[in-house]
Amino acid sequence: MGVVALFGSLSIAVSVGAVAVPLETVWSILVNKIAPDTITQDWSKGREAIVWKIRLPRAILACLVGAGLAMVGASLQAVTRNPLADPHLLGISAGGAFGAILALLHTGLFIGLLTVPLFAFLGSLAATLIVLAVSQFASATSADRLVLAGVAVSFIVMSAANVLIFLGDPKAAHTVVFWMLGGLGLAQWNQLMYPAVVLLLCGTYLWLKSGTLNAMTIGDETATTLGIPVARFRLTIFVIGALITGVMVAFSGIIGFVGLMIPHIVRMLVGGDYQRLLPISALCGAVFLVWADIIARTVMAPDDMPIGIVTGLIGGVFFVWLLRKRMGA
Repeated sequence: MGVVALFGSLSIAVSVGAVAVPLETVWSILVNKIAPDTITQDWSKGREAIVWKIRLPRAILACLVGAGLAMVGASLQAVTRNPLADPHLLGISAGGAFGAILALLHTGLFIGLLTVPLFAFLGSLAATLIVLAVSQFASATSADRLVLAGVAVSFIVMSAANVLIFLGDPKAAHTVVFWMLGGLGLAQWNQLMYPAVVLLLCGTYLWLKSGTLNAMTIGDETATTLGIPVARFRLTIFVIGALITGVMVAFSGIIGFVGLMIPHIVRMLVGGDYQRLLPISALCGAVFLVWADIIARTVMAPDDMPIGIVTGLIGGVFFVWLLRKRMGA
C-alpha cells in the first residue's frame, strides 16, 4: 500500500506544476527513456525535458531526503529516549548548512562535486559533537535538556553561518539562501547517486540494528545488561545521523521537522518496533516530502516557495500538538 502511494505521489509530482503534463504523457516519456522507441513519441521536446531533466530528479531527491531525515529522527529518538529528538532541533541540520556555505563561499569546490557533501557532513558531525559536549558541560543529561542544548547550539551555528555569508562575496551570497530555506530545485541526475548511496548504506545499518534500538528505548541499564556498549552505540548513531543529514542538507538545504513528525505518526500506525518503524518511516517520509514539494511548487506557481517554509509550517503545528499531548499525558 505504501509503495503504491509513493509511486502515485511521484507520478503526480512529475505531472503538476507551472506547465501541467498529463499522467499518460509522463509515463509514456519514462517508458520511452527506459526502453527507447517502444512508444510512438507524440509529445514535445520541451515536455520531455520538463519531465525527465527537471521534475523526476527533483521528486526522487524529495524521496531520498524525506526517507533519510525520517530514519535519522527515529534513530535519534531511540538513543536519546527523547520523543522530541530531530536532526533539525538538535542542530545537526544547521551544522550541515554551515559546512555547505563554507564550501560554497570560501573554500571553493576543490575536490569537485564531493566538496559540498563532505563539508556538510563534517559540519553536521561537528555540531553533533558540540551538542553532546554542551549537554555534558551543562549537566543536561535528561531528554528534554538535550533538546534545549541542541536548540542553543543550532542558534550559535546558524549565527556562525550568517557570519560566513556576511564575509563572503556579495554576488555569490544569494545562492546560499537555498541552503538556509530549503529547496529541491537544484536536483540533477548526476548528483542523486551521493544521497542514494549514503541512504542505502546507512539506512541498511540502522535497520540491521533495529533490535539494539529497541533495547535503547527501554533504558541504558537494560541495554547494558543485554551486552550493548551503550555509549559507543549512541555515538555511532549520532555519527551516522550526521552523515545522512549532512549529505541530505548538501543537496536540499535545511528541511526541518520531518524527522520529528514522521516517526511519531508511524508509531501510531504500526507501534514502536524498529524492525517495522524504520522502513515505514522512510516510506512515509518520502511520500510526505514529495507532497510538501508539490505544495511548494504549486501554491505560488510559477515561482517556487522554499520547501523549508512548508515543512516548517506543518511541523510547527505538529510540534505544538505533540507538546500539548505530552502535557496531557
